[in-house]
Amino acid sequence: MKRLIGEYSGTSHGVLIMAIGAIHGNEPAGVRALRDLFGMLENESKINPYFQFQGRIVGIIGNLQAFERKIRYIKKDLNRSLTSADIQCAKAIPSERIAFEDLEILELTQFVAHELRTYQPTKLIALDLHTTSADGGIFTIVNEDRECLDIASTLFAPVVKGLVKGTGGSTLHYFTTENMGIPTLSMAFEGGQHEDTASVRRIIAWLVNSLRALGCVKNEDVEHRHDEVLRGYSKNLPKAVEITGHHRILPLDNFKMKSGYLNFQAVKKGEILATDIHGNITSPDDCMILMPLYQPKGNDGFFLVREIESTH
Repeated sequence: MKRLIGEYSGTSHGVLIMAIGAIHGNEPAGVRALRDLFGMLENESKINPYFQFQGRIVGIIGNLQAFERKIRYIKKDLNRSLTSADIQCAKAIPSERIAFEDLEILELTQFVAHELRTYQPTKLIALDLHTTSADGGIFTIVNEDRECLDIASTLFAPVVKGLVKGTGGSTLHYFTTENMGIPTLSMAFEGGQHEDTASVRRIIAWLVNSLRALGCVKNEDVEHRHDEVLRGYSKNLPKAVEITGHHRILPLDNFKMKSGYLNFQAVKKGEILATDIHGNITSPDDCMILMPLYQPKGNDGFFLVREIESTH
């Protein structure tokens, strides 16, 4: 029960939304945002006699042990470990020996399976809530699914395409129709910098807008301030980008990001972005940088993106 942040079911049966905060334990904003969201839903149902919620939303902490220790992960990145091989490995470990991220994998997958069995939803929606070590931008990460892209394009935050192809074992790889056995959509949201208190407000706004876009709540029950929160922070950002480069880090690389980069900051071809044991790491082209790594743990040094006209 410590993993459960909250749950709310409408009077009408529908989709099941699994909203995950702190799958990286050093990103508490998603957990705080979900706690506030459940309070808002309970309050709205009391003060608004016309309020209706269709479906069910459940909020959980992704990496509970790392969250309690306030670190990204303990032994391995949980958001790179939700693969079939990792899940089967976790299931094979005796209960008296299982620990750290293997225990998180087992409990997380069992929790989701239990919700699917008991609620029997028409569709499963996974919303994974994050923050970044760098400042400067918010964005939605999507699978290359037409319905998912259409929903993301209405949420007043830049949409990032192609990130799923460059990584593996994330929530967006795990929460698929093939793995879940029912129609499934998944999105991740980066709400700002880890320590920025406004990141919580931006995540709440994105969650509320997602509930509206998914048909769980009516448009008239959503306050326009949520739109304004996201619009205000996204006004100078591109509407959509795609990944053009990804610098992966090996354990002994001694990677060090050059200080001062922001999400969506323009970089020039040949510009020194970071260093490691092999020397300078430069940009291969004129583009923008995304998620430069400014924290001790992580397997991704940075991503490079270019603006595209739309998500279609």
